[in-house]
Amino acid sequence: MELDKIPQWMLGLELEDAAFLKSFVLSSGSLKEVAKLYGVSYPTVRLRLDKLIQKIQLNDKKEEAPFPAFIKGLAVDGRVDLDTAKLIIEKYRQQSRQAEEHKEGSL
Repeated sequence: MELDKIPQWMLGLELEDAAFLKSFVLSSGSLKEVAKLYGVSYPTVRLRLDKLIQKIQLNDKKEEAPFPAFIKGLAVDGRVDLDTAKLIIEKYRQQSRQAEEHKEGSL
């Protein structure tokens, strides 16, 4: 596959996410098999899959600005709590709107 034809959601995966996805596919989508492979419980694997699904959905949204997508990714990873992520994104959008209004007013 040519590099420029790789879907954006695939490019957004971290190496460990890609390894998990590979294990999931090779085990025919059996979460029980993946849990055995990783030596963890079924709910742990389910949670990991749910987070991976969220990451893919976030990376698949092309219309979203990169910064809000980045902040949402941090929230999905648990590196920023959801309320803080919402505050940061809202502040970013306010400043973006103000900058756009200022730019239009200058014309």
